[in-house]
Amino acid sequence: MERIETTLQDSFILRPTIFEDERGYFFESYNQQKFEKLAGKQVQFVQDNQAKSNKGVLRGLHYQTGEAAQAKLVSVTSGSVLDVIVDLRKNSSTFGKHFSVELTAQNKFQLFVPRGFAHGYLVLQNNTEFYYKCDNFYNKEKESGIIYNDVNLNINWQLSKNEFIISEKDLQLPLFKNAIFF
Repeated sequence: MERIETTLQDSFILRPTIFEDERGYFFESYNQQKFEKLAGKQVQFVQDNQAKSNKGVLRGLHYQTGEAAQAKLVSVTSGSVLDVIVDLRKNSSTFGKHFSVELTAQNKFQLFVPRGFAHGYLVLQNNTEFYYKCDNFYNKEKESGIIYNDVNLNINWQLSKNEFIISEKDLQLPLFKNAIFF
C-alpha cells in the first residue's frame, strides 16, 4: 500500500498493492496497522456505509459538526465517482480549498477524508457502489453541508449540470460562507 499526497493538508490517497494473475486479483483493502503507519496517527473506524447509485447522482457536500465530526476512508467497489473534499478547518493552511479525484473499481484508490472536511461525490457510471468507513457514528442532529455549486468553491464536477440527479435536501444546503467551520 502506498500513500499519495493530495493538495489538502492531512488528506491523502491510498493506492493498494494488487496481485493479479490468470485467476483474477487480490489486494488488502484495509489493514489497521498499515493504515495508521501511513496516516501517521491512530484512527478507529466504527461504522461502514455503502451506497449504490447511477450516473449523474451527486451526493454532498456533507459533514457532521462538533463532537459528531467524522473522518472517512472512501472507495468505490464497482463503477466510478468524482470524489470531492473541502477543507473547513479555519486554522489549516488549505482552509476553503477543495480537492477532487476519480475513484474507480479499476484503480481501487481510497481517499482519506480527515475530520473537519466536507465531502461529496458525483457518480460517473451506472450501478456504481460507493463504500466508506467512518471514525464516528452518524448523528442526524449534527449533519450539515455546503451547496455543490457554490461559486466561491468553483468545483469542476466534470459532467453537465443537466445530467445531475440531486436530492431536494442537498439542493437546500447553504453556501460555503455560511458553513460551520472547525
